[in-house]
Amino acid sequence: MSPEPLHVGYIPLTDCAPLVVARELGFDRDEGLALRLTPAPSWATLRDRLATGAEDAAHMLAPVPIAQALGLGPLPQGFEALQVLSVNGTIVGLSRALAERLSDTDGPLPFADPVALRARLLAATPLRVAVPFGYSMHRELLHRWLGDDAPLQIRTVPPPQMAEALRSGTVDLFCVGEPWGSVAVDSGLAHLILPGSAIWSFAPEKVLATRTGWAEANPELARALMRAVWRAGRWLADPGARATAVEMLARPALLGQPAELLDRAMQGRLVVAPDGTTRDVPGFVHFHDGAAAFPWRSQAAWIADRLARRLGHDRADARARGRQVFRSDLFRAHLSGLGADMPSAASKVEGALTQPTALASAEGRVILPADRFFDGKAFDPGD
Repeated sequence: MSPEPLHVGYIPLTDCAPLVVARELGFDRDEGLALRLTPAPSWATLRDRLATGAEDAAHMLAPVPIAQALGLGPLPQGFEALQVLSVNGTIVGLSRALAERLSDTDGPLPFADPVALRARLLAATPLRVAVPFGYSMHRELLHRWLGDDAPLQIRTVPPPQMAEALRSGTVDLFCVGEPWGSVAVDSGLAHLILPGSAIWSFAPEKVLATRTGWAEANPELARALMRAVWRAGRWLADPGARATAVEMLARPALLGQPAELLDRAMQGRLVVAPDGTTRDVPGFVHFHDGAAAFPWRSQAAWIADRLARRLGHDRADARARGRQVFRSDLFRAHLSGLGADMPSAASKVEGALTQPTALASAEGRVILPADRFFDGKAFDPGD
């Protein structure tokens, strides 16, 4: 029987790796699928392609399905997150001009120190800030870090265009997924100052999204897709797989960037300044370990609460809508028997784990990593 073609859209970022690996290593064919991967120039384009049925599934910013559930998209079509594709993987940077000005005034900027950096940046406000999309973890992390009332002039810049936005002189601060922060540094345009994991140490970044109801209408396709992508994430967790994954992603038809540059994000060793200064960021991006693929409904509630707080919506109603979007029930139904980490609960208090913690699981137990916020405050989705 010929494999069933399935059209999946993505943005050229390092964290699209599970989709690429699933196709390149044949995990899709093992499950009876033939993934057809199509790049999109922006998150808005990818969202609309998924909504109109041009794509069956998509590599998607974690807040986008929740924003759709809150009626914040231009089209009424809802989305669901079947599983998380990646955790963390974002980087905050400054234009070279602002970084040099702050360094000349108060001394060298620290790296990965959110409290000290926050004080210095707020003293320099208003800031012109670039994020890849209006409903993105990038934006929510920046608001959570700098404060909802910080005078930030937010503009949307697709990831591959971040370096050009810096070159134009219209951006002071940005948050983007790799490799585009590193591209800006290598172009002599930026200093990287803070990994997203320093704001929230285990934040869901991208999800595998489908239209609402698609998974129930196509249970065998949903099962095959989720299993192929999950197996790819498990393969990516092997340190010995990194070089092969980087070679795949570096191809012109995918990211089209040097393998050495992509390898920085995969191993969490970043060049943070045009002079070649490097910094290690353990756990810069996760694809598998620590139940990384599990769609926690409490994480969806956190995102919904942040959006509602910022946009003036009813927060309790938003949390309830958001929880329904992350389909932990389908994760359990379709990934049973593979050895996937499946916590017994669908929610937890976000930010409460200060160290690796064992949690009850449907298949024994799962070790969850620390998930704290930079200021130590936790989020109880039921409160």
